Amino acid sequence: MSTLLTNIGELTTNAGSNPSDPCGTRHDAAVLIDGGRVAWVGSAADAPDADEIVDAGGRAVIPGFVDSHSHLVFGGDRAAEFEARMAGQKYAAGGIRSTVAATRAASDEELRARLRGFVDEMLAQGTTTVEIKSGYGLSVADEERLVRLAAEVTPEVTFLGAHVVPAEYADDPDAYVDLVCGEMLHACAPHSRWIDAFCETGAFTVAQSRRILEAGIAAGLTPRLHASQLGPGDGVRLAVELGAASVDHGTYLSDADIAALAGSDTVLTLLPGVEFSTRQPYPDARRLIDAGVTVALACDTNPGSSFTSSMAFCIAVAVRDMGMTPAEAVWAATAGGARALRRDDIGVIAPGARADLVLLSAPTRIHLAYRPGVPLVDQVWKDGVAVR
Repeated sequence: MSTLLTNIGELTTNAGSNPSDPCGTRHDAAVLIDGGRVAWVGSAADAPDADEIVDAGGRAVIPGFVDSHSHLVFGGDRAAEFEARMAGQKYAAGGIRSTVAATRAASDEELRARLRGFVDEMLAQGTTTVEIKSGYGLSVADEERLVRLAAEVTPEVTFLGAHVVPAEYADDPDAYVDLVCGEMLHACAPHSRWIDAFCETGAFTVAQSRRILEAGIAAGLTPRLHASQLGPGDGVRLAVELGAASVDHGTYLSDADIAALAGSDTVLTLLPGVEFSTRQPYPDARRLIDAGVTVALACDTNPGSSFTSSMAFCIAVAVRDMGMTPAEAVWAATAGGARALRRDDIGVIAPGARADLVLLSAPTRIHLAYRPGVPLVDQVWKDGVAVR
C-alpha cells in the first residue's frame, strides 16, 4: 500500500548540492512511500495519487534519526555513580566493570527484554536506525551472547570486547588482548559488522587497539574506535590510518587530529550526552565543521556516562554548547549518523531510500533545539510502516 505525506511545511531531505543548505530543505512538500521505500519527493501541488493520504498540516518532516553509537545490552544501572559525579567525583573508565558484573549475572531473557525496551523507547523518539555495541560481557560466552542479542534488533552490531580489561586479567592485560583477538573475535564475528576498542588511559593503549582492530579487519569486520574522550592521545590518527568508519568522542583533539580527520573518510561522532553527564568540556563542533570534518551526533546510551536515548536532547545540547546550527545538528543526527555507518539508504529522504521518516509537532526542525525536553515527535515511519 502506498502512503502520501502531503502539506509538509518544511521537509528536511538531506539531499541536494547546495552547500548553504546541507539539509536539502523543501517547503510545501510531499513524500510518497511505497514498498518500504521513498518513491517520490516534490511539491505538494504536484503530488501523485496514493492509497493513503497523511496531511502533515504544515508541520515539519525529517529523516529518522540514525544513532550510530550505543551500548544497549547490559544489566543493572549506575545511578549512584552519576550522583557521585554530580557531587564532584571525576569520571573514569573503571566503572564499566560494575556493569560487567551485573550483565554477566543477567539471563538472556532479562537482557533481551531490556534491549527491546530501549529500542522501542528510541523509536518513539524518532530513532529508526541504531548501532549497538557489546562490551559488558568481557568473556567469550558473554560477549557472544551480547552481539547475538543485539543482532536480533539491528544489523549494525559492533563487537567491543576491548571495552576495558576485566578484573580477572588485571595483572596481564596483554593476555586479555590475545583472547579478544582470538577466541572471542572468532565467536563474535558471525553476529557483528563492526570491530571497536576503547583507546584510552585506563582501557587500551594505541598498540593494543591497533592489534585488536587489525584482527577484526582480518576477520572481515570494519573498524570503529573510541578515542580522545578522557584526554589527548594518538587514537584518532590510528583510526584514520586504519580507515575506520568512525572515531567517537573526540573531546580532546589536537590540530593534527583535526587535519587527519578532515583529509579522510572517517566520521567524527560526537556524543554530547557524555559531556552533559560527566561534566567534561564539550567538543568544539564549530571548529571541526569549519575545518571540513564530517560530524555525526549520537546518544551513546549506556548506564555509566550517558544514560539518555533522546537524539533531540543531543541536538539541543550540540546547538547550545558545541557551536552547531540547528540545521547542522539535525544533519549530523541523521545523514551524519548514516555516514558513520557507511549507509546511503538511511538518513535521507530521496527516491530509493528507506522510508524512515519523522513527523514533528512543530513547523520547523529548529524546534528540536528551540524547545528542549519537549516531546515533539508526532509520528514515525520505519521502512514505510507507521510505528507511532
